[in-house]
Amino acid sequence: MGRPQVLEAIDIARKAVDAASDKQASDIVLLDARAVCSFADYFVICTGGTERQIRAIYEEVEYALKKLGVSPLHEEGTIDSGWLLLDYGDVIVHIFATEEREYYQLDKLWSHASLVLRIQ
Repeated sequence: MGRPQVLEAIDIARKAVDAASDKQASDIVLLDARAVCSFADYFVICTGGTERQIRAIYEEVEYALKKLGVSPLHEEGTIDSGWLLLDYGDVIVHIFATEEREYYQLDKLWSHASLVLRIQ
């Protein structure tokens, strides 16, 4: 048997983006926060239109990364709150409902981070 694959933070972030995209998340943003943040290297921010879609995005991201041997270190939020967070250490995944994303404006908060990818 071979050694488990060690993924770089950018690979984890891109896999999270792919998983969110597979569940039709909207306005998916991948930010490189290494120059402006001390607790994470990358942020993935996306939006789900309904509670059902938010749950599907969350489950797909978690499943896709777990298949690669990567589990979240911490999870926050609830589906009915309109915001879920999956903390993978160097990668933080935020899944928002539309209203909560507009309210919290993480894109603006981390506007000094480098935009790696945006899928609208």
